[in-house]
Amino acid sequence: MNILAICGSLRKKSTNMGLLRYAQAQAPAGSNITIADLSSVPFFNADLTEKPAAVIELLQQLEKSDALIFGCPEYNYSIAPALKNALDWASREPDNKLLSGKAVALMGAGGGMGTSRAQYHFRQVCVYLNLHPLNKPEVFANAFSGAFDADGNLVDEKIQGTINTQLTALIAWAHQLKK
Repeated sequence: MNILAICGSLRKKSTNMGLLRYAQAQAPAGSNITIADLSSVPFFNADLTEKPAAVIELLQQLEKSDALIFGCPEYNYSIAPALKNALDWASREPDNKLLSGKAVALMGAGGGMGTSRAQYHFRQVCVYLNLHPLNKPEVFANAFSGAFDADGNLVDEKIQGTINTQLTALIAWAHQLKK
């Protein structure tokens, strides 16, 4: 199973990227997790006559994916622009073929509520895009609680365990959706 992970934070030491790096390192047997690079993806603009190379790469990664993991930071109680922008590019493909019907796992690290507001807002976007997010387990990490080291790597064993459980659930959910 090919799983594409997409982080809404572009910072090198992002705790949200740290969550995805941990997930990638823990990919269950028979699965592969690739982390997309959004750093060069420009804002969606319908006036562009050719897709930029970074967009083409992202769209190719989405096409090869069986399921998705989103590292969902919270900016002003909502979805980070880089993450929403990636979805906007992908959703413009004919018949929403790169997103529609795919299983999704959400995780996020932020302030006190650990990106819960952004994740719930993200779920509204999933409805329109026909993405199918897992209901449980939810991964909400407090980025300022000592759960991460100075480089943004996840060190909290409880959150690590929740991510491991979420990865297993995502794979099962993706298989169920394909039936």
